[in-house]
Amino acid sequence: MNTTTKYVGLDVSKKKIAVAIADEGRDQPRYFGMIPYTIESIKKLVKQLGDPKQLSVCYEAVPTGYGLYRLFISMDIECEVIAPALIPRKPGERIKTDRRDAINLAKLYRAGELTSVMRLQKKMKHFET
Repeated sequence: MNTTTKYVGLDVSKKKIAVAIADEGRDQPRYFGMIPYTIESIKKLVKQLGDPKQLSVCYEAVPTGYGLYRLFISMDIECEVIAPALIPRKPGERIKTDRRDAINLAKLYRAGELTSVMRLQKKMKHFET
């Protein structure tokens, strides 16, 4: 039985989501495709990706809020909302596409190089007390 984690990077916009997957290990992340931003499409994606216990999902904090986060948590899928300003960028990297952003998120998430908004909130509360 395959028990490796799939790190899923989502580039979320109001109507669509670009999906990329980085399997555990050193293989290059792969672009899965574009799906509509609907509950049905997201549930279908999860079924296609396999066992929810082996999925770890992340996406940049976006104006659409935390609805997507709550959906993944309700499906028992690990999900982190990433602070956009703290995503490492290569110098001179100016071309941004949904596909590249999703692949980059999956790659950096697997490497542990992303900062979750939730972790930031906990740190800020720590400093306030």
